Amino acid sequence: MGRAAAGGRGADQVLHRVVPGDERRPMIETAKLDCGIRLVTEQMPGVRSVCTGFWVGTGSRDESGPQVGISHFLEHLLFKGTPTRSARSIAEDVDAVGGDMNAFTTKEYTTFYVRTLADHLELGLDILSDILWNPALRPDEVDAERQVILEEVLMHLDEPADVVQERFAEALFPGHPLGREVLGLPEVIANVSVPEIRSFFAEHYRPGNIVVAVAGDVEHGRIAEGIERRFAGSAAGSPPVRDAPGDEVRSLDVTSRDTEQAHLVVGVRGPERRSPDRFALSLLNHSLGGGISSRLFQKIREERGLAYSVVSDRVAYADTGALAVSVGTAPERIKEVLRLVLDEIEDLAAKGVTKEELELAKGHLRADTILSLEESGARMSRIGASLLLHGEVPSIEEITAKIDAVTLEQVAEVASRVLGGQRVLAVVGPFSAEELSSEIG
Repeated sequence: MGRAAAGGRGADQVLHRVVPGDERRPMIETAKLDCGIRLVTEQMPGVRSVCTGFWVGTGSRDESGPQVGISHFLEHLLFKGTPTRSARSIAEDVDAVGGDMNAFTTKEYTTFYVRTLADHLELGLDILSDILWNPALRPDEVDAERQVILEEVLMHLDEPADVVQERFAEALFPGHPLGREVLGLPEVIANVSVPEIRSFFAEHYRPGNIVVAVAGDVEHGRIAEGIERRFAGSAAGSPPVRDAPGDEVRSLDVTSRDTEQAHLVVGVRGPERRSPDRFALSLLNHSLGGGISSRLFQKIREERGLAYSVVSDRVAYADTGALAVSVGTAPERIKEVLRLVLDEIEDLAAKGVTKEELELAKGHLRADTILSLEESGARMSRIGASLLLHGEVPSIEEITAKIDAVTLEQVAEVASRVLGGQRVLAVVGPFSAEELSSEIG
């Protein structure tokens, strides 16, 4: 397939350019195109693949009550085809070139991507542009996919490890969209109409709310021209307006279920994604339960054998966040496990991490940041999420420098403030709320 000429509309509107000192290293360019889309590309010399992603800045938190689950529903429906492409033809076209195509919905954005050999870049742009600007949304296909999603919801509800995460989010952000499951409510999925889906699409899938990210063997100007040439959507648009959650949390949520293993999540509210504390919190999280050398992994799994999996994780949204520990264990051991988790949280809140723990965490985060970017799909995800969520794409060197700059005192201050906050416990297992009410302070 011949290469389109570089240049075209939007190609000269470079907003941010990371120019490497070593010509063998990748180059990142961003631009706002004439159609209103923000574009970011990363050139990866020596790579023969290319990954193209369309990032829409709308997720489940942007749904009103009657729309709960519509973002995820729409994600499925766009791959059902356009007036000129069936779902089968899309799948066959991607399969024929050995490509990979998928999508995912989160609480604050929805992403569609295609990864192919660089020779088939145009195919990926063709498909993604077509489904994003001109989805068919045929009533019979909507109804067929409706059943698929209802089965997905039922599968989720059958998995205690998924349910406990859902219940924790609801307890941490009660009554707020961030506390809802991305998959949505069965009663909404079963009844939402095609006109309602089209209306949601028309409101949110507009260029002012979209970032296109492309990484691999790419030319920025060629991508810019290709997007402009294919653009057929509505003009303008903007990111959704959001309300932050209130301060209220629900300290205990118990789902009584006769399970072989009890699942618990215990955590606290955390800072928003752009907080200057985010690097210190990431290092704190690694020391708590984010790695195999972490306190909780060593004490709960390695020393006592109380769980197969114990992990802590931090999430960050536009206006809030969370730090939480997840464990699955035998029901008779849940109080012992919970006490070990709470003891470490309390110790870190009071004393922070040790110098050795901080150096371990820094080494892990530095390497993990680099190792996670070994292929074009990972690079596309990094630059797309960065531009959509942060408005900029920092270099790897900038990120690792910020990790290195974190001090023991900064981690201690963040640990005291965040881990000292009101705790929330969610449990799924053969218990009543009364049995566990005394375990969370």
